[in-house]
This record gives sequence, C-alpha cells and structure tokens, in this order.
Amino acid sequence: ITWGTWALTAVMECRVLSIQSHVVRGYVGNKSATFPLQVLGFEVDSINSVQFSNHTGYAHWKGQVLTADELNVLYEGIKLNKVNHYDYILTGYSRDTSFLETVVDIIQELKKANPSLVYVCDPVMGDHGAMYVPENLLPVYRDKVVPLADILTPNQFEAELLTGRKVNTQEDAFEVMDLLHKMGPETVVLTSSDLPSKKGDQFLVALGSQKIVKPDGSKTSQKICMDIPKVDAVFVGTGDLFAAMLLAWTHHHPKDLKAACEKTVSVMHHVIKRTITYANEMAGPGKRPSPAQLELRMVQSKADIENPAIVVEAKVLHKSSQ
Repeated sequence: ITWGTWALTAVMECRVLSIQSHVVRGYVGNKSATFPLQVLGFEVDSINSVQFSNHTGYAHWKGQVLTADELNVLYEGIKLNKVNHYDYILTGYSRDTSFLETVVDIIQELKKANPSLVYVCDPVMGDHGAMYVPENLLPVYRDKVVPLADILTPNQFEAELLTGRKVNTQEDAFEVMDLLHKMGPETVVLTSSDLPSKKGDQFLVALGSQKIVKPDGSKTSQKICMDIPKVDAVFVGTGDLFAAMLLAWTHHHPKDLKAACEKTVSVMHHVIKRTITYANEMAGPGKRPSPAQLELRMVQSKADIENPAIVVEAKVLHKSSQ
C-alpha cells in the first residue's frame, strides 16, 4: 500500500456512533443499521440500548435494558481513550427519558468536539395514531433532541406529535416539515404518510424537504415526493435500515435529497422484496409467514446495498437557490 493510498483512506474514513437496540436473532436497531453501513465503507461503533433475544413481535423475548448510568460508563471509556471523535451519530428507539437525556448530553459533547458532526435522528415514538413509548418522551424529543438533529426521519404521526399539527394534505405535510426545519434539522424525510398516492392505494407516499445554508451564506432548498409500492406484510427493522441508508446516501449526496432518497428507497425495496419472496417460500402456499421467516434478508442483499438500482424516482416539487 502506498503512502498516498493510505493517506486517502485515512482522510476518507467515516465513523458513526449508533445508539440503538440490539437483537441476538434477526434484524432491528443496530443489527439493521450496522451491516449495511459497513458494506458502504463506514466504521460503526454500536452502543446497544437494549439487548434482546429477538424483536418483540415474536411470541417470546428475553433480555436486558441499558440504563442511563450504564450508557455513561460506556461513553466514559471511549472518552478516556480519546477516541470519541465521530463524523455521524445515529439514534433510534429509546423508551426511557433519563437514557434519552444522557444521549442528548453525549451528542452535545461530540458536536462541541467536532462541529461538522452530522446527527441523524429517527424519533421513534409511534405510528397509526398511537404512541408505543411513554408519553413523557415527547417533550424530550421536541425540546432537546430535534434541535440537535441535522437529519430527521419521522413518520407522519411522529411529525404531527413533534409539531402539534395534523397532516391531511401534501401542503400540510410540507408546512409541518418547515416547522421541523425551524426547530433545527436541515433535512426532514417523512418516511411514510397516510396521504393518498396519485398512483393508487397500492402505493405509500413519502416526502422529503432539505434546506441547506452553504459556507458562503447562500441557501438552497429542495422538496421531493415519492410513491413507494406497498408490500402486504409487517416487517420489523425497516425504519432502522431506512435511517442508516439515508445517512449513507446523504453523505454521498449531501446537497441532493432526491438522489439520496432514491438510493435509500431502492435499498429498502430490494431488501423487502427478497425478504417477502423468501418468507412466502418458507411458509408455503396460502400460509402467513412467521416473524422468524420475515426477518430481513440483509446479508443476501449485500450487492443491492452497495449498488442500488433505482426503482422509484423521486419527484422534485420545489427547488430553489438564493
């Protein structure tokens, strides 16, 4: 290896601190995010907020939950060795306020150490009109977490919770995303919505908005819309995969949300399609696949993660430069 090659590799190394759940069997949280990020060249340091035998959609699950104090101990070890320098932070599911507030303290400290650090936050709180975390997490997310985030990936319900505004139309959705921009994040992607797709009820609508202030002070903005084919099955870990892939592809396309979202959705499509095909084969004709059969086919999708063939084109609804 030549000095030039080594220097280029050293400069380009990108390190992610991912604070999420972990399962022994299957793919959720850090298990869903780490492998695809590594495939795309990122170094991933994982802190497991919980360690469970499997995700909670199975009939049985066992495991441990990391406390705020234990999180502090782990971070202290990283800090004592002076290796607490990160390019990205990624966070997902958390169900404890003290744990989430400790995460906030860590992010603030890491952002102070590296002002160009990018924080990708999936504010996992609920879906379909119901919260599945304690309600006292909402003010922590709204007042402390979201203002630190650079990239935010809520679903429609979570965006409504954070802003106190209902979304009934596409215009409502973009107004809600503008409110979220004002809270902090430059990039907001509504990963799913209840809005009707122009392509029919077999499609799900996802929306994105990006506002970037360039180093010279000029601003650019882009608003996009995507119609994503629905799959008749319940998958676990797809939201975690989406946030991880958006991190990766916005790294490669920092000022082009359209390209980043197209590649992210493409990875999702290929992984889900491979998973449902396998699950149906394993279940047999006319039978519903089990949670074990519906675990994401992540390793088998390595080539699609590395080179995602675009399957859904994002429509740019608005683009401006000032």
